[in-house]
Amino acid sequence: MSGQGSDTARRNNRKVGFMAFTLAVGMLGLGYASVPLYRMFCQVTGFGGTPQIASEAKAAAVNATGETISVRFDGNIAPDVPWNFKPEQVTETARLGERKIAFFIARNNSDKPVTGQASYNVEPEQAAPYFNKIQCFCFTEQTLQPGEEVRMPVTYYVDPAILKDENAKDVEQITLSYTFHNLDGKGS
Repeated sequence: MSGQGSDTARRNNRKVGFMAFTLAVGMLGLGYASVPLYRMFCQVTGFGGTPQIASEAKAAAVNATGETISVRFDGNIAPDVPWNFKPEQVTETARLGERKIAFFIARNNSDKPVTGQASYNVEPEQAAPYFNKIQCFCFTEQTLQPGEEVRMPVTYYVDPAILKDENAKDVEQITLSYTFHNLDGKGS
């Protein structure tokens, strides 16, 4: 009888061990997937000030209105990025639905090539779902050679649907902010 009890205990221990292992692997997988899933959630919903990414077709289907909004541009760099980075113009007025292009200037001040990528945010947060980027330097990595200066465009529009949102219809200015991060890990 004691042999039978120890077999049952062993089977139960194996089940518990397998369940614990499966749970640990599942949690590890969720940990790795959480960042891209969160990023996707923010892009879809505009949560956390994440602007929308619009296709050329979607942008072409939007009609501009007579209503205008001020768009302010902000450029920052992480401490390990040896660049200067700033908007070419600090503010511009855009008609809702009008496709606009703004430029940012980046210069590598180091004696080495540096690869960076910009993260972005829109304030106030309630305006983010209506700020649509069509093309942006922030969608890809940017490598600047030593001393190189580049002019980087962002094409965008503000969706006229902002006027129908009770929380966003009174927004008079939207700030589009970028921060460049070093992807090399070798900032000078």
